[in-house]
Amino acid sequence: MYPERVVSGMRPTGAMHLGHYHGALKNWIKMQSELPCLFFVADWHALTTHYDDPSIIEKSTWDMVIDWLAAGIDPSQSTIFIQSRVPEHAELHLLLSMATPLGWLERVPTYKDQIENLSNRDLATYGFLGYPLLQAADVLIYRATQVPVGEDQIPHIEMMREIARRFNHLYGKEPGFEEKALEAVKKLGSKRAKLYAELRTAFQQDGNGEALEQAQAMLDESGSLSNIDRERLFGYLEGSRKIILVEPQVKLTEASRLPGLDGRKMSKSYGNAITLREDRDSVTKKIRTMPTDPARVRRSDPGNPLKCPVFQLHQVYSDQPTRDWVMQGCTSAGIGCLECKQPVVDAVLAEQEPMRERAQQYLDDPSLVRAIVADGCDKARKLAQETMRDVRDTMGLSYT
Repeated sequence: MYPERVVSGMRPTGAMHLGHYHGALKNWIKMQSELPCLFFVADWHALTTHYDDPSIIEKSTWDMVIDWLAAGIDPSQSTIFIQSRVPEHAELHLLLSMATPLGWLERVPTYKDQIENLSNRDLATYGFLGYPLLQAADVLIYRATQVPVGEDQIPHIEMMREIARRFNHLYGKEPGFEEKALEAVKKLGSKRAKLYAELRTAFQQDGNGEALEQAQAMLDESGSLSNIDRERLFGYLEGSRKIILVEPQVKLTEASRLPGLDGRKMSKSYGNAITLREDRDSVTKKIRTMPTDPARVRRSDPGNPLKCPVFQLHQVYSDQPTRDWVMQGCTSAGIGCLECKQPVVDAVLAEQEPMRERAQQYLDDPSLVRAIVADGCDKARKLAQETMRDVRDTMGLSYT
């Protein structure tokens, strides 16, 4: 089977804020020490809604990569690259579009939601309709086994699985496949060949999932097989087709929803965000001037923390004793709002300090960032080219 691999990307929207960090980057940082990870800047995706003003994309791309590095994405553990620097993404997107039913794209839940939410933009373009298909190509081209997403993105991953399944069904019909698979079985050696046949029968006739896993593990460990023979035998186990594109699994991530300064979701468009590397004085001023419980007009008025945006930040940044102190002090008017805000100020600044330090070397020498991305693009492209060789071959486009 193909090796475990994680793929995820973000659209370049400029400097990242703490909501991005708690919602996604913290999960990326955790996963990079567990599995091979590829993280990419989805600059083509930025064009789906900003095709009429692409001028901000390049600067936003470099800003975002520096933010990733500042947050703790480690280029020695993860592959960082830019989508458009791996043109195979576009080629696979084109080839997948030939066989993807139009209705599949129209039924994506976020399609109608985005059209309604972005009514001020002309989104009657194929690029916008087809972005889930480009998203599928972004993942399938690396034969990713896991994609970290929140619950709202599960339909996108399910669509990727359907697209991979349809592609394998249409193009995995290798001429003489069964004969070639039986020849590959012989290369396992008599003992393993017999076990393979027994496990295949147990799975196909009785639906024994353990037999399938045992057979797959045996193939993974067999050093006598070429990649193409191993691929044939994986396909022969489950039916009579080659597995060309891998169906990725959902990796549900813990999403800490960080509220903005006004209590709504943190968003640059709401003007309620704190960026990852924001100046200390600016961060302090923003938090100290946050709105609080509107019923608490004077210092002597008791308040209700559950109606205060500051308490939502305490839920993320403060320990239980501090939250208890806030609850007691606010409801009894024992503490003022500025006193309540100070632990949040301290915690946010402490979280940001290592980010500023990590970012500084890249700000001082931008060539370091360029080198990391260039290396990541090379690594990603080699994997993408390997997949595309197989895709072209199975579609009869290799012309050898």
